[in-house]
Order: sequence, then C-alpha cells, then structure tokens
Amino acid sequence: MDARENWSRSGIGEASAASGHRLHGFEVYVFLIAFLGVFYLSNGPLLLGHYDLGWHLAAGDLIRERGEVPFQDPWAFTLGDKRWYNLSWLWDVIASVVFQHAGFAGIVLMVVASGATIAGYLAFCGLSSGASAPAVCIAVFAACLLYPCYEASPNMYLAASPNIATMLFAVVFYGECLRRRAWFLLPPMMVLWVNLHGGFMLAFPIIGVFCGVALLRRDWVNFRNYLLAGVGCFIAIFVNPLGWHVYDGVRATLGHFVQADIGEWRPYFHNMVMPGSIPGIAYALTFVVLELWYRSSTRVPPEARLLAWLFLFLGLYQFRYAAFFFIFSSVPMALHIDRLLPERLAKFEVQRAMLAAGVVGVLLLPLTFMQARPALALPDMLSEDDANYLKAHAAHARLLNHWNIGGLLIFRTQGSVPLFVDGRAATAYPDELLHDYLKLVRWEIDETTWDKVISKYKIDAVLWVRGHEQLRQFLVHERGWSEQYTGAYVSLYTRQPAASR
Repeated sequence: MDARENWSRSGIGEASAASGHRLHGFEVYVFLIAFLGVFYLSNGPLLLGHYDLGWHLAAGDLIRERGEVPFQDPWAFTLGDKRWYNLSWLWDVIASVVFQHAGFAGIVLMVVASGATIAGYLAFCGLSSGASAPAVCIAVFAACLLYPCYEASPNMYLAASPNIATMLFAVVFYGECLRRRAWFLLPPMMVLWVNLHGGFMLAFPIIGVFCGVALLRRDWVNFRNYLLAGVGCFIAIFVNPLGWHVYDGVRATLGHFVQADIGEWRPYFHNMVMPGSIPGIAYALTFVVLELWYRSSTRVPPEARLLAWLFLFLGLYQFRYAAFFFIFSSVPMALHIDRLLPERLAKFEVQRAMLAAGVVGVLLLPLTFMQARPALALPDMLSEDDANYLKAHAAHARLLNHWNIGGLLIFRTQGSVPLFVDGRAATAYPDELLHDYLKLVRWEIDETTWDKVISKYKIDAVLWVRGHEQLRQFLVHERGWSEQYTGAYVSLYTRQPAASR
C-alpha cells in the first residue's frame, strides 16, 4: 500500500466502522458531563465576570422592546454618525429572555449546558476515531478543563458572553466534518452562528482544512461535499439583519488597532498567569512531544492534526486562539494516549467504574449549583448603589468613563447616564474617539493628553478606577476638580465651577 492510499484510509470516517462497539459507551459521556459540569458550576461567579455582559443584556432588552435590531447606539454621547454593528444580536436576545425569567442563575446554566455539549461532542469524536474510553476521558477532560482559561480572567472562553456560541459551533463543524456525512447541515447551522457571534468566520478555516486535505488525497467525493458546504455557508452568512454589512462589523473587529490594548488579542505570553498557566503549558508540550514521537502514525486524522498545530501557533500569536488549540487537539491526544495506556484499561470494568463515578458527579451537580447560586451576580466594579448615585447626580453630565466600566454602566442605568466608551470598541465607536481614549489608558498621567481630551469632548465628569492615585492628584490637586463620589471600586470626579475655584 503506497503512502497516499495509507493516508486516505486514515480518519474518523473509516475508524468509526472498525470501532462501532465503542460508540455506545455512554459511561464516558456521563462521567465527562457530570464532572465538567461540577467544575463549571463551581466557577459560576467567574462565568459572569465578562466585562461586556452588561451591555449584551441591555442590547437584548432594547431589541425586544423595539422589535428590531438598532443600527444607532442609544447609550453613548460620542458616537456621531457611526453605525453600530451588533454581531451578537441573537445571543443578546436569548440572554435577555433567560435573564428575565431565570436571572443570573439561568445565564450560568446556559453557559454550563454549552460546556457540557462541547464535552459530549468532543467525546463522540474521540470514540468515533477509535480511541479507547479511558484515553478519550483523559484527553477530553484535560481539554475541557483548560480551554476556558479561567486563570486569565476576564479573558475567558466559556463564560457568559456570545463567544460561547463560537466555541460550540466550532466543535460542531469540526465534528461533522470529521464524520464526513452531515456536511449539508453546515449551511443551516451557519445561519444561526452568524447571528449569534462574529466568530462565525472561523467556520471557513475549519472547512478549508478538510477541503484541502480531500484535494491532496484526490478524494473527489469529499472534496465536492466540503466545497459545497463552504459555498453554502458563505451564502448563509447574508441571512442576518445587517446583510452584507456584517463584513463591515467583522472588519471593524479583526485587525483593528484597538486590539493592541485588549488582552485576548495579545500574545499568549502576555496573558500567562503563574502558577495557573502551568497545566496548559504542560498539555501543549505533551501534545508536541507525542505528535513528534508518533509523527508517522496514520491513526490520527490529518485534518485534526493540522487544525491542532494551526491553532497552537495562532494561540501563541493571539491568546484567544489558544482555546481552540485545546479543543482541536483532543482527538489526536486521545489516540496518542491510547497507545500509551496498558491494554487492560480498555476493558469493560473500567467503563463501569467511570459510570459509577459519573453517577456520583450527577448527584453533586445540584449541590454545587445551590452552593454557587448566592454568589451569582455581575462584577462589583460598578455596584447598584454606584449606578443610583450616577443616575441622580450625573444624568446630564458629559461623562468620561473607564472602558471596563462601560458595559456595566449601560446595564445599570439603561442609558440614563450617557457614557463615553465601552467594550464594543470599533463596532460602535469612531476610530478617532478610540485613538483619543487609548492615549489616556496609562498609569502615568500625560497632562497634555488629558487636557486635550477633556476640552475636545467637553468632559465635565470622569468615572475611573478608584485606585488610580495619579489621576486623583492630577484632577483634584492640579486642575481643581472635586472627587464627588467614591465607591468600592470607582471614583467620580466632577469639574468645579470657575467661581468656586
């Protein structure tokens, strides 16, 4: 058998027929979903820590109230004629409905359900590829513990944000392409994905890798199927309220200069937290060693191998892609681990033990939820008391707020206190304003820059992080402003009338 034929026979589609007796291993699913669910629920308060959750909930309320997706932002006074590209409008509406009926507990359960679905789908891919149940458990459990990146909060990838839609659909597209059967379902799923999150563009590298490998194999049937799936997904993109302008929204996000000041777009090494990042680094090094050691193995589908390596390098370049490395590497890791495990671990007794442990995990789920529920709330960076004070005393002010407070300010005040900027960045704000704002985000105060921005935008109130002592010295002691209000995490500075100064 020549190399091309040997390569063309590798992959999940062929392996599934040889290992069909393993596909019914529901013990694996019970174990993984139960214990990963416990892990995610135990991090429940952290799941709500995303800075943009506030404006997403407010946007969902706004869309439901108006019955349409707004193209002009009603909350900021700095927009000018800038069009608002809300790429996650459907997720915002879903989150708004869930929050109305189930509060933050419902939001957390929605996130945990997404995480459980991802784990189950990855387990199915691993078992279908021919890996044993213990190997799949080890690989998927490790990947699903690591890809949320909770130690790098708030740059998390299984949290209450539209990004969970991209994580989920990326796994589904990956799994369906590996199965080589339900390719025709990808365009209908793309209609959902494009309305849930701007990360829908990730579908094309996934399909492209499978299409390219099929072309190299001269597997014309699968090449045609993947090509048709890609064309169908491209057409499906335009089924959204923005129409072709959805690309303007994506372009305003990808490659924009503002990424240099957002943590998730910075290199992996910028986001490393010690010792929290050590498990992820150890996993990546293990993957590299096993891949090099078994580089000639034909058990691993080449598409899975290529995607894992691609996103390993992308993850080093920009932190947000590291999560996809953990996801896409789970199938190769399961097959490599399977070769290292003793033969006896694949026996039925091990699966029975996993089922027993999984049942214990299922029983722990409600207990974990009840323990975490009292702490489920938005971050305290801007409390309800802070918002009430602002509504009473700053509703008519031209307020210069800190970026991380913007989403919470929108949620707490529902637009009654107009803001300067928030995490929507280039999808809602002019480039000139973002350039001006980013010059302020430095620990050392550039007095000339602050004076220029305050004068240019006629700012008469500043809402900033409380611990920024240099800003307090500049505004209060050098410019005669007053520190009018101090909360647990924020301070409100207001301009004093000339007569009183």
